[in-house]
Amino acid sequence: MSWSAFLPYVAVMALVTYLIRMLPLTLFRRPIRSRFVQSFLTYIPFAVLGAMTFPDVMYSTGDMRTAAAGVAVAVILAWRGKSLLTVAVAACLAVAAAQGVLMLL
Repeated sequence: MSWSAFLPYVAVMALVTYLIRMLPLTLFRRPIRSRFVQSFLTYIPFAVLGAMTFPDVMYSTGDMRTAAAGVAVAVILAWRGKSLLTVAVAACLAVAAAQGVLMLL
């Protein structure tokens, strides 16, 4: 396919991306006063990020059991307020340990 065949697709994607960003600015001119709506909008990025990354985390190791061990360690350490680096390194170590244990069995 030539470049001219891709141009309409790129134009449509650009238009859709622009509309997604422009519509909230034009529709909501006044500040949102509802505490419920504000809190809802605050948590949307976290929910979307979780929905996008969690399936990849569970299938990244090739074995659901080792991934579950890493997720369990990450959740426990995050719940206790540990730093992101600490949580990530501990989860990786937990996955490596779980894979080592499974290889011995």
